[in-house]
Amino acid sequence: MLPLSRTQLLVYGAVAIAVLLVGARWVRGAQERGSEPGGIAYAAGDEPGAGSAAGGSLTASASGEDLVIHVAGAVRDPGVYRLPEGSRVTDAVERAGGPGPRAALDAINLAASLADGQQVVLPARGGGGGGPAPAGAAPDGPISLGSATLEQLDTIEGIGPVTAQNILDFRDERGGLSSIEELDEVSGIGPATMEALRDRLQP
Repeated sequence: MLPLSRTQLLVYGAVAIAVLLVGARWVRGAQERGSEPGGIAYAAGDEPGAGSAAGGSLTASASGEDLVIHVAGAVRDPGVYRLPEGSRVTDAVERAGGPGPRAALDAINLAASLADGQQVVLPARGGGGGGPAPAGAAPDGPISLGSATLEQLDTIEGIGPVTAQNILDFRDERGGLSSIEELDEVSGIGPATMEALRDRLQP
C-alpha cells in the first residue's frame, strides 16, 4: 500500500472532522426534541392548577398556591374545582361549565376575587335552581362574601335591605372583598352587626 500524501491526509482529516460535527449536532437535536428527564406531559385541562370536579382528585399542586372553590347554583356542571390564585368569580363560573340557561349573572359580582374554600352560588332567575334564599329564610351554610346577593344578606340578623345594598355597593367599589373585617367600614354596621356577619359570612 502506497504511503498517503500530505494532501490526502488533510482531506481525510477534514472529512473525519465534518462527520464528527454532523453526529454531534444530530445528538443534540435529538435531546432537544425529547422530554427532559423527570418531565411530565399534561393533557388539556390536566395542567397543574386545573380544577377537578367533585369526587375527583384535589391533590395540592407543587406551588401550593391553588384555590379550592365550590361552585353551585345555576351553572352547567356544579362541583368542587381547583383554580389558580388570583382567580375571580367569573373564572369559577366558567370552570363549572359556564352559566346555565336560567342563570342570573347580574345578581352576583363576577369580578370579585376568590378565596380558598369559598363557595360561589350563581342564582337562577325566578328563585329556583340555586337562586338566592328568600328574605327571612336562613341558608344551609355560610354565605359567600364575594357572591352574596341582597336577598341573602337581608337574612342576616341586623342587616336590612338598605345596609345589604350598602354592602353590595361597597364590595363593587373595592372590586371584591378579601376579608369580612373590611365590612366594618360600611355605613350602618356596628360591633353587634359585625359579629352576626362573622357568623354567617365566609370570605
